[in-house]
Amino acid sequence: MLHGPAQDSGPDPASAYKTRLGVGMFIVYCIVYVGFVLTNVLSEGRAMQTIVFSGLNLAVVYGIGLIVFALFLALIYNHLCTRKERETAGGGEARS
Repeated sequence: MLHGPAQDSGPDPASAYKTRLGVGMFIVYCIVYVGFVLTNVLSEGRAMQTIVFSGLNLAVVYGIGLIVFALFLALIYNHLCTRKERETAGGGEARS
């Protein structure tokens, strides 16, 4: 595969929006993750041993849920940032 030299992309008018969105999503994820940690700490691991779904304990379900939630947030972030970039590049017209 041939790649050309890096090109200067210039200033990003959507940068402030993307930063606010990313920090907000990070805070939301941290709150959900803190719930996972506190559940482990406060119950000394007993709560995480509880079978909740199809023979899986809460630790596994919550852990997989955290991974799925992170992927979901990434998809939302990508969609919203792409839309904002198109708005700023296209003179304010949003395309979906």
